[in-house]
Amino acid sequence: MTAETKILPAALWMSGAIASFSAMAIAGREAGQTLDTFEIMTYRSMVGLLIVSLVITFGGKWGSVKTDRIKSHFFRNLAHFTGQNLWFFAVTLIPLAQVFALEFTSPLWVIVLSPLLLGERLTLIRGLCVLLGFIGILIVARPTSAPLNAGVITAASCAIFFALTVILTKRLTRHEGIASILFWLTSMQLVMGLIMAGWDGDFALPSLAILPWILLIGCAGLAAHFCFTNALSIAPATVVVPFDFARLPVIAVLAMLIYGEDVVIWTFVGAGLIFAANYLNILEAAGRIGAGKARTS
Repeated sequence: MTAETKILPAALWMSGAIASFSAMAIAGREAGQTLDTFEIMTYRSMVGLLIVSLVITFGGKWGSVKTDRIKSHFFRNLAHFTGQNLWFFAVTLIPLAQVFALEFTSPLWVIVLSPLLLGERLTLIRGLCVLLGFIGILIVARPTSAPLNAGVITAASCAIFFALTVILTKRLTRHEGIASILFWLTSMQLVMGLIMAGWDGDFALPSLAILPWILLIGCAGLAAHFCFTNALSIAPATVVVPFDFARLPVIAVLAMLIYGEDVVIWTFVGAGLIFAANYLNILEAAGRIGAGKARTS
């Protein structure tokens, strides 16, 4: 398959990912009107665990679900659980486009944390990417125009925990398959959600009106990552990432139509810088990989 023929199927998978991420944000805002984030995560994990268990059962993959790296799974899922709760909290407080723009800084946090956790080298180009990205954060957050609020802080913070999730997932994929990772993801986060949602003795059951949103969150969360992973398996990151950033205008338009949110130009300016930083990092990594192959050929 040539580079040109890879673009269309990758674009189709990314269209599914964009639709799923957008649906999850809207469903999260709707569910957040009556449920707290821990309750949302509990019900999301219930739906996800059911789907994953059925897929593993019918696919005959239970033998690939391993228990010898439970500790690694725990810390990976704790990071994701924290980041996802912060994300769901943020979508109830600030414009959805702002949440997505700040979430896009996650790859930049991977650059910052990789030398500490993976032993990767921080190059001059990667340092420039981080600087450019954080300028974008300041433009999106605009702390001089209004005081920083909980929504901006939690949206920015969730990106750090998503970056930790990526790094810990990268470690796990050296030894674990997708079935094992998804099973422990949904099962461990279900337990975490139950503990955090029920610690005060006040655990809300979803009403019939909220139940469809809970089902949508669970299905959309799995579908988004499934589509994104398939897109990356078909085409390189240099093709996939620009499609991923299309989430921003899509969610901005949806939030304007559904919730009457204003489309703020500075959110797109800052997101443009964040996109440029991410794309520069991908090009730099692709260049180093290409140079390595040239030396070994």
